[in-house]
Amino acid sequence: MSDKRKLIPIFLVLIGAISLLGIYFIFFGSNPRPGPEADLKPKGIAAQDFRLPTLRGDYLTLFDYRGKVVFLNIWATWCPPCREEMPSMESLYQKLKGRNFELLAVSIDRGGEKVVRPFAAKYGFTFPVLLDPDSKTYRLYGLTGVPESFIIDKTGVVIHKVIGPQDWMRKEWLNFFDKIVG
Repeated sequence: MSDKRKLIPIFLVLIGAISLLGIYFIFFGSNPRPGPEADLKPKGIAAQDFRLPTLRGDYLTLFDYRGKVVFLNIWATWCPPCREEMPSMESLYQKLKGRNFELLAVSIDRGGEKVVRPFAAKYGFTFPVLLDPDSKTYRLYGLTGVPESFIIDKTGVVIHKVIGPQDWMRKEWLNFFDKIVG
């Protein structure tokens, strides 16, 4: 076998490794967990209202919470990154409840209440869980996947859009929420 033919497998492995590294940076970037200091679009866009049923059996609209900072999270039970961030969302909710803050978790599970209720009970969610099996909010907010979170100020304006899971108990996020919740 010639020397050139011996280099072909090494060359192919090298190209594969470079391709995988490129794919990683395309999907995750150099900082896959941006904090509130990141310039996350769209900023300054009025939040779109919706009306959805909750696990408690009532209906909520986003505009019910005007005057409060709203953390709107759109998620699904089948989504591993969604499950990853849920404990920190519950901790954030516990830390900020009673202040000018509300956390709304909108499930887009097609199975609706029958899949969401046992999931929420298993993880002990105390924040409002809304049901959107038709994915209206997914389309309304132009999501590209789940989870996606929107931080909406007291006047109803989206000030942050966060794609992907976060540790919402990170110091940067806690400082951010302390500032805007008041």
